[in-house]
Amino acid sequence: MKHIFEHHGKRLAYQDVGQGPVLLFGHSYLWDSAMWAPQVEVLSRHYRCIVPDLWAHGSSDDAPEQTHSLADIAADMLALLDHLNIEQITLIGLSVGGMWGVEFAQLAPSRLKALVLMDTFVGREPEVTHQKYMGMLTTIEQVQHVPAPLLDAIVPLFFAPTTLAQQPHFVDAFHHSLQQLEGDRANAVARIGRLTFDRRDQIDALAKLALPVLIMVGQHDVARPPLESYLMQDEITGAELTLIPEAGHIANLEQPERVTERLTHFLQHVYRD
Repeated sequence: MKHIFEHHGKRLAYQDVGQGPVLLFGHSYLWDSAMWAPQVEVLSRHYRCIVPDLWAHGSSDDAPEQTHSLADIAADMLALLDHLNIEQITLIGLSVGGMWGVEFAQLAPSRLKALVLMDTFVGREPEVTHQKYMGMLTTIEQVQHVPAPLLDAIVPLFFAPTTLAQQPHFVDAFHHSLQQLEGDRANAVARIGRLTFDRRDQIDALAKLALPVLIMVGQHDVARPPLESYLMQDEITGAELTLIPEAGHIANLEQPERVTERLTHFLQHVYRD
């Protein structure tokens, strides 16, 4: 069941499952909170899992007019925690979830117990991919849907070759969800894409993180290559890095048992200390 938080006149949908120390999840661009189902099923036995749908994704409304950046999205998520009277969390962010997660760490460091960055990069978007993704977003805005050639280009960015070959149900479901984007909703999703790929460079902010940090990345992530995760690890004192074999950008769905086991171990360490 999803709950609704009204903020700046818009409705942000979220799941609230389990009891215990609080985990706040941030999902990938073009996905929604359901992406985290394998992890929530296990972790909610010992933790309270807050799993929002990003603006313009899942059951959430389009982003409020006041939301102009990933820092604003972090502020929106902080407002959700205030609404729920939650003081401290571990933030688990994949892709754009990790990007606004580091913004959250700067905005409210005292509210963060630990941080997990998955298949993400908080530096500025490299110029080659920036131009590529902005061109895709412009096309979507112009035609107000995701045309077939773009579908063929976007879908493989999210999965490892083994996933594409052996888990077609994930791939087909994602393909179908993109096909359903049209009209104002397509424009709203593209707007979030522009915030994501026009993000500011937060590499310097990583060196200031003074909390447990786990970095995970799919070994075959095309959208956010493992090299980017190693670059981030170099900036964070004591950060752990785990490479997930046979996984791409949506590593938590492609290899759910491996990812959940690693998260469980990390969280046990965080909350034991």
